[in-house]
Amino acid sequence: MTRYGIVTDVNRCVGCLGCSVACKAVNGVPVGAFWNKTLRIGPNPVAEGGNWPDVDLYFLTVSCQHCDNPACVSVCPTEASHVVADGTVQVDKSKCIGCQFCAMACPYGVRYLNEEERVVEKCTLCEQQIAQGELPQCVSQCGGMARWFGDFDGDIRAFKGAGGHTLGEFCEEFSDADVHSLPDAGNKPRGRFILRRMTWR
Repeated sequence: MTRYGIVTDVNRCVGCLGCSVACKAVNGVPVGAFWNKTLRIGPNPVAEGGNWPDVDLYFLTVSCQHCDNPACVSVCPTEASHVVADGTVQVDKSKCIGCQFCAMACPYGVRYLNEEERVVEKCTLCEQQIAQGELPQCVSQCGGMARWFGDFDGDIRAFKGAGGHTLGEFCEEFSDADVHSLPDAGNKPRGRFILRRMTWR
């Protein structure tokens, strides 16, 4: 089975919020809600007692991780939350009763209740675009070329970004030790984050 997802080169992210804005625009995400959040991590001292400029500071974009063992799917009483053939986790709004069990089960706080429609929403990985061979909007509109899309069953260096580039040929080299994921609460988050020369927090 395909396992689509996103790799973010954190060293390239400048925190411009372009991915968050592009996501809201193309998916009609309501004001006050986000499918893709940009968090500032730091500044944190590089060493104990350290001060500026000896600090780590980076931006972390957090959205649905399209987990390999999604807790949101296992707690959904109507099977509205489900895994589709491309490995992404989707919500069937016609089945969603707005109970928010999935939102409570998600360790990353990336689901919310659409108050107007009374259904839960989250990042779909722009399923309407990837089904046509296009990139998710947050990837195609990333000005810093930090976000990359592809199949985790293959090499992440082959993930694609804006302009037809691949992560491996465009980004600075990295080691396996530079590749991180969000904390695993048993759900096996799929998204990966490349961070060099700083401490992952």
